[in-house]
Amino acid sequence: MKTFAILNGPNLDRLGKREPEIYGRATLADLERALRAEFEARVRLEFFQSNHEGALIDRIAAWADAKVDGLVLNGGAFTHTSVALRDSLAGAKLPAVEVHLSNLYQREEFRHRSLTAPLCLGVITGLGFEGYHAAVRFLLQRG
Repeated sequence: MKTFAILNGPNLDRLGKREPEIYGRATLADLERALRAEFEARVRLEFFQSNHEGALIDRIAAWADAKVDGLVLNGGAFTHTSVALRDSLAGAKLPAVEVHLSNLYQREEFRHRSLTAPLCLGVITGLGFEGYHAAVRFLLQRG
């Protein structure tokens, strides 16, 4: 069975509490339950969230060493600022899909640029939790 990693960056542990008008009222635990419910028969999912850049980088390296089959990445604000996160993705060479809950292009201009997107197979933005489901489906279809 394939293994896909779901990596969530800063503030995503605050889903359901932080800016619910943008991110909704569902929690990160709700997202994990929904993904497991849809996909657990077809793929093993590993989840990790951290507000710390180094912890995210360490986890990407560990997943690369473990040869996971795909990565769904929501780098949060690090998407727009972290050369280190970008470099860890480049070194990992994992097939990745970048996901954002909100539509970045309806938000502040600084969010319109992603340092990590060029290292991903695709980017899904603005679909809420459905973006994660779409990313996992895409990775499954890739074979």
